[in-house]
Amino acid sequence: MNFSAKQIVFISLMLFSMFFGAGNLIFPPFLGQSAGEHLWTALAGFIISAVGLPILGVVAVAKAGSLNNLNLRVHPIFAVVFPFLIYIAIGPGLAIPRAGSLAFEMGAAPFLPANLVETPITLFVYSVVFFGLVTWLCMYPSRLIDLFGKLLTPILLTLIAVILIKSLMDPMGSFEPATGNYAVNPIFQGFLEGYLTMDALAALAFGIVIANTLTAQGVTDNKKRSLYMMYAGIGAGLLLTIIYLILGYLGASSASLGQAENGAIILSNVMTYLFGKTGTLLLGIVFTIACFCVSIGLVTSCSQFFNNMIPRISYKMWVIILAVVSTAIANLGLTQILQISVPILGMIYPIAIVLIFLGLVDDVIKSNQFIYLSVIGFVAIFSILDTINKTFLENNWSGVFEILPFYTEGIGWILPALLGLIVGYIIGMVRGQSTLIRTN
Repeated sequence: MNFSAKQIVFISLMLFSMFFGAGNLIFPPFLGQSAGEHLWTALAGFIISAVGLPILGVVAVAKAGSLNNLNLRVHPIFAVVFPFLIYIAIGPGLAIPRAGSLAFEMGAAPFLPANLVETPITLFVYSVVFFGLVTWLCMYPSRLIDLFGKLLTPILLTLIAVILIKSLMDPMGSFEPATGNYAVNPIFQGFLEGYLTMDALAALAFGIVIANTLTAQGVTDNKKRSLYMMYAGIGAGLLLTIIYLILGYLGASSASLGQAENGAIILSNVMTYLFGKTGTLLLGIVFTIACFCVSIGLVTSCSQFFNNMIPRISYKMWVIILAVVSTAIANLGLTQILQISVPILGMIYPIAIVLIFLGLVDDVIKSNQFIYLSVIGFVAIFSILDTINKTFLENNWSGVFEILPFYTEGIGWILPALLGLIVGYIIGMVRGQSTLIRTN
């Protein structure tokens, strides 16, 4: 079956809405206000990592045929453990309950009396309704194209377009001088900010949803499915780029409204300036839709993954389980969850990045298992030790780690990855290249 251009657009809109959550709303405005006159240079770096890496993740999964095929090139055990960590970390362990909490904080709390906001039962009722709707819509994943592509994403994009047009008609002010590292090296600082969105993990996770949706739409040929997944990744990336440019511009223009501690406050100030009290309502709708879309995407992808891993439990039952767990965690408060989940995310993210790049150059390295094992192994050892240092040892080992290039900038895994590539290549030459049997 061949997809029309219109169908590919809807798939792209679906993938975009799965990526675009509250975090994606908050990062660019804060970057814009901090970068000021260096906005466009900083945004270039941000887009390279915040858009480029997720697109490359979708392409890598598409080329391999599935995330499982990509992971099997490393080792069968890795193919079980690594995706499990990804889906727990970006699913019920952090991202899903955080989306529900942020939807409440930005979409409901501003319109409720203070005494109700401070009452735990209010968040409980909201999260039950929120995740109840998520559960209902996740029961039929084949309908996500219609939900995202024809309804939620167009509404979200329309609202952001209205905000941009209003800001051009009623300018907030000029760009001010850059602050912090944005004044010295804006493109690299922007790159690091985009790197911290960690959307490359989501790209690996969402691949299963896109693949299954295409299959449900009648695309059963692996090559065509991979091609359409690539198109969807590129289309979603273009939309993300446009939205990031708009949000970055709004942040840079808002400096005259006062400095803010985070992107949520910046957006609140912008919306109040542009629309008055109505701005709070519009911003609440934008946040709610973004959080709702991401929650649906994450619950669907995690449920499909766990259903494949444990088929005895049906997909629909996994949806219910994840929704209930996410509701419970959202009401426990995210501070303790962040203390556990954020280090895990920081540990597995470098592994995800090098896995993506290995998948992209697989035609060159010819599925050489020694290279896959060596690169992943070196980066994994670095990431585990670095996480132990930061989480349990109060950075006592930082003096040793700072020997590595770019460690203080947050990408100290680059040298271990290069060393792993060299070691894997040499071992492969000595022992003979090991090429795995492809399953795609």
